[in-house]
Amino acid sequence: MVKKTEHSGTKDRVLVSACLVGVKSRYDGNQKLRKNLLKKLKGYAIIPVCPEQLGGMSTPRSRSTLIGGNGMDVLRGRARVIDRGGKDVTQSFIKGAKEALKIARLNGIQSVYLKEGSPSCGTKQCVRKTKKSGPGVTTALFLKEEIEVIGVK
Repeated sequence: MVKKTEHSGTKDRVLVSACLVGVKSRYDGNQKLRKNLLKKLKGYAIIPVCPEQLGGMSTPRSRSTLIGGNGMDVLRGRARVIDRGGKDVTQSFIKGAKEALKIARLNGIQSVYLKEGSPSCGTKQCVRKTKKSGPGVTTALFLKEEIEVIGVK
């Protein structure tokens, strides 16, 4: 599950989608607090991240969707991320994923909890309305780097 780290004098750390811990970081300016997840992770130092914010996007922001594939395809240059207004935000999503990965590496994290249904953080389904299967951009990068991703609805 969560790798025990060797940071003397600190709690073991876990990376979690910021919206799941109550941070209003979603595209619509809301959060998706999951109290059961917080109970499960009691005793861990939770590091909240929002890859889209880390990529320079504002909150709130226009809803985005993956076009031409899933997050793996985006990383391979075969798919794009487009917001509702038609703007290509692919580079912001890739930048945010890379920043989230840096944070995970700096903290010795091997498992992360990410919000299911997100074009960044989704694990099995990266866009809820279109039910596009496969990982979101950040999840794809974590999986590529062999970091375990646990999806949270």
